[in-house]
Amino acid sequence: MSVQSISAITLAVTDMARSVDFYRNKVGMEILYGGETASFTSFKVGAGYLNLTLNPSTGNPDAIQTKWGRLIFHVDDVDALYQQLVQAGLTPSTKPADASWGERYFHIDDPDSHELSFAKPL
Repeated sequence: MSVQSISAITLAVTDMARSVDFYRNKVGMEILYGGETASFTSFKVGAGYLNLTLNPSTGNPDAIQTKWGRLIFHVDDVDALYQQLVQAGLTPSTKPADASWGERYFHIDDPDSHELSFAKPL
């Protein structure tokens, strides 16, 4: 028996409406369950899912550990998504670049400081 894939990742958020707006309206993910007023929301990501759960310490952003790692999404067009996010008023932490490991990528933090990377194999 071996692990085949990741089915889903769940991120704790402090403001569900703000996070749903970010992932649905700015990044462009398809919402499957929940929404702005829910305590749990799920988005379809390829064959898997990105889940958001409302942090029980809502209103206390210090309750979430923000430097946990990085979530990497493969996308069709890195540069187009970068421009989409910039035009939506967001500020990615890096610009699109070709990496020595064979991907074009950029990084941005979500509203709860989870670091996201959007990449495409070269």
